[in-house]
Amino acid sequence: MDSAAMRVPLKGVNKVRKRLADGTWRTYHYAWKGGPPLKGQPSSSEFHESYAQAWKGRVRRDTDVLQYVFDQFRQSPDFSLLAPRTQKDYSKLLLTLEREFGDMPLAALEDPRTRGEIQAWRDRLAAKSRRQADYAHAVLARTLSWARNRGLATVNPCERGGRVYRASRSDRVWTFGDETALLAAAPKHLHAALMLALWTGQRQGDLLRLRWKDYDGEVIRLRQGKTGLAVTIPVSEVLGGYLAHRIHDGAVLGGVWPLSSLAA
Repeated sequence: MDSAAMRVPLKGVNKVRKRLADGTWRTYHYAWKGGPPLKGQPSSSEFHESYAQAWKGRVRRDTDVLQYVFDQFRQSPDFSLLAPRTQKDYSKLLLTLEREFGDMPLAALEDPRTRGEIQAWRDRLAAKSRRQADYAHAVLARTLSWARNRGLATVNPCERGGRVYRASRSDRVWTFGDETALLAAAPKHLHAALMLALWTGQRQGDLLRLRWKDYDGEVIRLRQGKTGLAVTIPVSEVLGGYLAHRIHDGAVLGGVWPLSSLAA
């Protein structure tokens, strides 16, 4: 083991942990995300030499094409602050965008015809999935907005691009009768979860993180895990009455939120 090599930090090394066929886990190291695998152990000279060779052979990408923007966005704080699931989704879509637009000159963004080309590309994606087409377009729009704010691009041809997916949610609107029937059929230990989900519209993970201090008797305050947004939710008379009833029954234990304390 080379003690000198141990003291040299390597920038950009990407670690990937994978489960092998026998059930054990192994960590693989790559020179950068999407880069070549590195040889040897992280503290060895072989590892450092492999890293140096990988970067030496990497061709610097042209800064005048969209690929450069995609690369910079991936490395930006804006990207790193996204929720892990969102980062994963964005990474997949960025690969799609690179294949389609990676070699497009940044100057082409100023051409009015480029907006039409982007719309036509989204229409082709919509032939398979309208929702995915809109999501891919939204990622491109956000990337170009980020680039414009940082002086990497002068225009964003995706602005106000609209959507191709229009969903009717009329069949998903719950009536009072639906709620009553569900609560009558569901086990008692599920009632708190059902009431909170129905009357707040929040994700499961956000509800599980709530504590009684987040409810002041009138509103519930939380920060969404996926978006990072601080949300204030007025508590309806129905939900407020339910919570007050359960508090009266002595269901509050240890100051935790009802999804765990009201399960009894």
